[in-house]
Amino acid sequence: MLISLTCLLAYNLTNMSFKENRLVQYLISSKTELKKVTWPTRQETTKHTLVVIGISLFTASFLGVLDFAFSKILGLFIK
Repeated sequence: MLISLTCLLAYNLTNMSFKENRLVQYLISSKTELKKVTWPTRQETTKHTLVVIGISLFTASFLGVLDFAFSKILGLFIK
């Protein structure tokens, strides 16, 4: 059974021209599109990474303070 499937797959691949293969077409078009991308410089990437880290730290700190404050306030009502 496995040999039959392998032979069938090999037959289909040999009868299919290289350009008819949808996967190959997808990979070729992806490579073409990636050549059109304007990639950020190392300096821009570093700057944007630091901004994301800063905003994340601020958000975490803010939520931590709110959590602490609300837990203390709720603790006063529960006692």
